[in-house]
Amino acid sequence: MENYTMEGRTYRYYGQEAPLYPFGYGLSYTTFQYRDLVLSPPELPICANLSVSVVMENTGQRDGEEVVQLYLRWEQSSVPVPRWQLVAFRRVAVPAGRETKLSFQVAAEQRAVWAQDWRLEPGTFTLFAGGQQPGQQTRAPSEVLSARFTVTGAARPLRGC
Repeated sequence: MENYTMEGRTYRYYGQEAPLYPFGYGLSYTTFQYRDLVLSPPELPICANLSVSVVMENTGQRDGEEVVQLYLRWEQSSVPVPRWQLVAFRRVAVPAGRETKLSFQVAAEQRAVWAQDWRLEPGTFTLFAGGQQPGQQTRAPSEVLSARFTVTGAARPLRGC
């Protein structure tokens, strides 16, 4: 094998074609609504971690569990990267009619790209939070929130942080 690229070999690199059963696929006996996605800070230095919070409410008639998923998308990168990458997830049980605020940390190394070594690059990123992958079409109602953040500074090897 001479071609080690992942282009066309895994759904993360298929372009616009969606996988048949993406991560988090499934049905629930209740519905959830997301709101108040906050990224802190919205502009961060190249080696800094990102704090994320989101509020999830069980809007259905039954108690339920949801797998809250965070995905990261590079808006521009010097090398090929996935359409989006799962950076955090958590299964959360929420009683009917109740809400919970969730907090996550997205570490700097989760933004690293492979370019002969792991590197951090400045630029604009989009973070998605919800009960499914961005753009996923399902029969069960769900939503995905998104927010952008900016990384400043010069590109550097990950081990230099």
